[in-house]
Amino acid sequence: MRGWARLLAAVAVLAWAGPVIAGCGPVADPCEVEGGTYHVALPPGATGPLPAVMFLHGWGGTGMGTLSNAGMVGAFAARGYAVIAPDGLMRANGQGRSWDFLPGRAAKRDEMAFLRRVADDAAERFGIDRDRMLLGGFSIGGSMTSYLACTDPTAFAAYAPVAGSFWRPHPTECAGPVRLLHVHGWTDMTVPLEGRNVGGATQGDVFAAMEIWRQTNGCTALRADTFGTEGNIMWRRWTECRPGTALEFALHPGSHGVPPGWAKLAMDWFEAL
Repeated sequence: MRGWARLLAAVAVLAWAGPVIAGCGPVADPCEVEGGTYHVALPPGATGPLPAVMFLHGWGGTGMGTLSNAGMVGAFAARGYAVIAPDGLMRANGQGRSWDFLPGRAAKRDEMAFLRRVADDAAERFGIDRDRMLLGGFSIGGSMTSYLACTDPTAFAAYAPVAGSFWRPHPTECAGPVRLLHVHGWTDMTVPLEGRNVGGATQGDVFAAMEIWRQTNGCTALRADTFGTEGNIMWRRWTECRPGTALEFALHPGSHGVPPGWAKLAMDWFEAL
């Protein structure tokens, strides 16, 4: 996006809520780090150090597209959070971006190193508290979130994938305990809870992923030990696990999407840790 098109996009986002689209240039240009770019929205009148959520877009999306989600970004801004929106790699057909992490395939970019660089750069540039940064993502961005949580669990304070998890073959183990909230739609047919075949690769089973997380966190039982219903969200929580860990699974009745109210749900969970 260049010139007036970028400026108009920034003005359009500013009009709906109040988050300030920050950037690294006069018209909120994307910020650059080694390997790629990212965008940032800051709460109005923000003074650091700020908590933040880094949110990874879905297949075909962009970082600026993430910031156009008025309900989600506005909810974070209203609670004083910055929103960091990295750009995935451009797809081969030039239509949108995605994340390069599938098991058994050579990656064009070290996504995990890139996301760590984005987090560090945004913290330094915009007065963000690096120790209060939640990593979330939608769909394939949720899968990317899950893989980073598994590979480098201390890279972020906690993890919140939405409608995306591991792909087959599932990881055999993860590097260490995590604090993770997985949210998924009961009727999701794009990333079903059991997974599906997509372009020669196979999505993983979310229930198998939860078992991996239970093992990683040293939970004493397979079953959840706490259950709850809040509105249309059904919760399963594992609390009999290693100290300092957190593992929760929330199902909503919808299909493939970030459900309404997810930002509040994620912040309430994150702040209670």
